[in-house]
Amino acid sequence: MLRGVDLRVTRPRLAVLAAVHEHPHADTDTIIGAVREDLGAVSHQAVYDVLRALTTARLLRRIEPPGSVARYEARVGDNHHHVVCRACGVIADVDCAVGAAPCLDASNDHGFVIDEAEVIYWGLCPDCSTTSTTSTTTTTTSSRKDSRG
Repeated sequence: MLRGVDLRVTRPRLAVLAAVHEHPHADTDTIIGAVREDLGAVSHQAVYDVLRALTTARLLRRIEPPGSVARYEARVGDNHHHVVCRACGVIADVDCAVGAAPCLDASNDHGFVIDEAEVIYWGLCPDCSTTSTTSTTTTTTSSRKDSRG
């Protein structure tokens, strides 16, 4: 992959690629931790530099949902989107609509040549929606007991 985009194959680049493949949608701290487990001592700046190079070469994709730190993924080359949990922040991939990508047809492109659209769906993941339902039931039951005296 690295040679295919004219980048030298180095241990830090291989370690960062492996970390992102193993931890989709990982933030930089998670990637740095995984790289250090693999290589030992490596600076934050070295990892940031590798992430920048791999993103520029389109081997990685950087996403930054509002209210979140930058995250990286190895799924590139398609126009997929993301769903983000409002409670815990977990992120999952969502494929674009079947057929032509309708989200690339902007109602007004202002003269831009559009090649990508970013859609973010927000909600509660299965774990948090179950926890939320359980908490609501417990709170409602406790409130009824309290109001009855």
